[in-house]
Amino acid sequence: MHRVARDLLGCTIVHGRTAGVIVETESYNGDDEACHGFGGRTQRNSVLFGPPGHAYVYLSYGVHSLLNFVAEREGRAAAVLIRALEPVRGLSLMRRRRGVEPLEGLCSGPGKLTQALDIGLDLNEALLNGGPLRVVSRARNGVTPRFVTTQRIGISKATDLPWRYCVTGSRFVSRPTPRAEKGSPRARAGAGPRRG
Repeated sequence: MHRVARDLLGCTIVHGRTAGVIVETESYNGDDEACHGFGGRTQRNSVLFGPPGHAYVYLSYGVHSLLNFVAEREGRAAAVLIRALEPVRGLSLMRRRRGVEPLEGLCSGPGKLTQALDIGLDLNEALLNGGPLRVVSRARNGVTPRFVTTQRIGISKATDLPWRYCVTGSRFVSRPTPRAEKGSPRARAGAGPRRG
């Protein structure tokens, strides 16, 4: 799950005529009180329990759709929340959907990016790369960009877990601007497989 969250950094999400490069993710698993699968399987969260490679889309506070990718073997709840993208295609369409002009503000949050890319509940359980929602492997030999690790934000439970990953120096990440965890490197780099 954590490796998937890191490996997704630098990959591109494509939906229709819009696309953005992933610059921020968060990990959640079934042993984590902040995870929707913490209390066990329900009709609402069943996709979280696998198989991996599917989208888990839900409404936050009844307003914003949030996009997650199921990230563990079947039977174990785990997902990666896509928190921010660097917009790269369909910018004028994203601006119309979001009603904002600055490029940095189009996809700098999980609710913002789904609005910009028109990702809604109809894509819940969608197979990635098997339909309208695609994840394209990063360029530059598939090497994970440098990133910082911080505590997750926007949650009220399990707030101490350092399971948020942000591309170092990206101006497109959500706020607050991430800082490395105390006692951890300012930035970490890794290499992961290409994701098609």
